[in-house]
Amino acid sequence: MGKTIIDKIWDKHVVRSQEGYPDVLYIDTHFIHEVTSPQAFAGLRKRGIPVFRPHRTFATADHNVPTKNQHLPIKEALSRHQVETLIQNCKDFGIQLYGLGHPNQGIVHVIGPELGITQPGTTIVCGDSHTSTHGALGAIAFGIGTSQVEQVLATQTMLVYRPKRMKIEINGSLQKGVTSKDVILYIISQISAGGATGYFVEYTGSTIHSLSMEARMTICNMSIEMGARGGLIAPDEKTFEYLKGRDFAPKGDAWEKAVDEWRQLRSDPDAQWDKVLTFRAEEIEPMITYGTNPGMGMGISQAIPENEVVPTSQESFDKALRYMGFQKGEKLLGKPIDYVFIGSCTNARIEDLRMVAHFVKGKKKAPHVNVWIIPGSKRVEAQARQEGLDKIFEEAGFELREPGCSACLGMNEDKVPPGKYCVSTSNRNFEGRQGPNARTILASPLTAAAAAITGVITDVRTML
Repeated sequence: MGKTIIDKIWDKHVVRSQEGYPDVLYIDTHFIHEVTSPQAFAGLRKRGIPVFRPHRTFATADHNVPTKNQHLPIKEALSRHQVETLIQNCKDFGIQLYGLGHPNQGIVHVIGPELGITQPGTTIVCGDSHTSTHGALGAIAFGIGTSQVEQVLATQTMLVYRPKRMKIEINGSLQKGVTSKDVILYIISQISAGGATGYFVEYTGSTIHSLSMEARMTICNMSIEMGARGGLIAPDEKTFEYLKGRDFAPKGDAWEKAVDEWRQLRSDPDAQWDKVLTFRAEEIEPMITYGTNPGMGMGISQAIPENEVVPTSQESFDKALRYMGFQKGEKLLGKPIDYVFIGSCTNARIEDLRMVAHFVKGKKKAPHVNVWIIPGSKRVEAQARQEGLDKIFEEAGFELREPGCSACLGMNEDKVPPGKYCVSTSNRNFEGRQGPNARTILASPLTAAAAAITGVITDVRTML
């Protein structure tokens, strides 16, 4: 019987397996940041244990960092303490840190692929749920808890049960104005925020294979938002072309050997799946969310349903609408908004910024809307400035800031005020996610840019 790509990579990394128990899984690459690592390092100190393979761990500061004046001391006391603790821990344990001021600093799930640290066929973990982003390059990548961060630091392995396997196949051509963000929001709206719980997902089909590498990262990034352990896309020639020449990618003969191995990384035709879902690209329109989880999404021309369309309680559905200030049966087209946030590990790569700049060139934002553009890394920021995107944003009234997680989550200075509506390219619309009582509407960079220009929720297809 054939194997899935998930099983092929998993089997290669199992150190020990015993029925009824979790596998001991070897981890190739471990990413850490300032939020979920302090307790893990404290545990190592308490037990007098070193980091087993420090060269396998890479650190960056992203969640707590400000996105303005990063050359100055961090104002928020807790954020400053978190970042300073990361600096000290990396110094004490010999770990490579891309901290503030370093040319490689950025959001952890942006810098991994752009530096070539993320590679096909590897196992990757981080104390961050959106580690599944790295699966776009054909890796098994998933988020872990703080106790597991300590496990990996101490042993370069972890205890984890093998997940079930799900295949999601999308075929066909996307409509104009529909992006990879719309694709994943559509899938989540169809199967719910818990529809892939217990599974690891392989995305495949002609639609997926037509996407750029950065678009694939957006798809894999939000796998966790439907409950999946992670998601991946089999590597192909686009993957190899993307990786070639990057800092940590193999060089010379080692490169040719690596590519030969990576070409074998695909599911066998007779592989067995626990669940298979298929979708047509033509049925997807620009998406927005109307509730307080990513599964509460709809096509931008549609109306909010009268009842919850995925398995959850009616009470939670009604509560979400009350929080958002929306009504059942209401269309959101034309709804005034206050903020637009373009950034996060979902949509802060150079292609996202280029997409927005191309759309807004020669246009001006609505006077009442605040627009924040937050690049995913210092490299993305430098590239945007080199290409003159910063000038386009400035002329449109958009504010291009410095890299960080920013308004994706309320852990830094970039918070959306209470009661205000923010059209966001991030991955979560939970209550208070972008600040206490902030109201988040998830969308693609194009839909967010359209809202910034018009000041209301807009079908971007009418402006293309």
